[in-house]
Amino acid sequence: MRESQAPPPHNGQRASSGSGGIWRPVLAGFGIVFTIIGAAGLVLPLLPGTLFLILATACFTRSSPRFERWLLEHARLGPPVRQWRERGVIPTRAKIFACVSIAASYGIVLLSDAPAIAKASTLVILVSVVAYIVTRPNG
Repeated sequence: MRESQAPPPHNGQRASSGSGGIWRPVLAGFGIVFTIIGAAGLVLPLLPGTLFLILATACFTRSSPRFERWLLEHARLGPPVRQWRERGVIPTRAKIFACVSIAASYGIVLLSDAPAIAKASTLVILVSVVAYIVTRPNG
């Protein structure tokens, strides 16, 4: 019978699971991809950059504190992520983009052959999402 070992001390990071911590490199890879998309979104008008930067930071939080710190301290990429973390701020431009995109998506659902219950359920969910977005502080 094996002796039980004490768990390792908690350092604020989530423990990786599975064989050899496969999730850390996977999350770091997603973080890098999201950072690239987010950086592009800060210059391209139709791409929601802030959302992808927030996702990137979430991935780095669980995989690479060094990349998380780099992103948060970056002069151009860091401010919207820090604003979200500190005060739940969504930039006005991002709110407008999100709401227009959601409305367009629902328009597509309305034009589809989806059953009425699916259309109604989708409407309830999307209205809830829009309500959440518009009630966040402006950036």
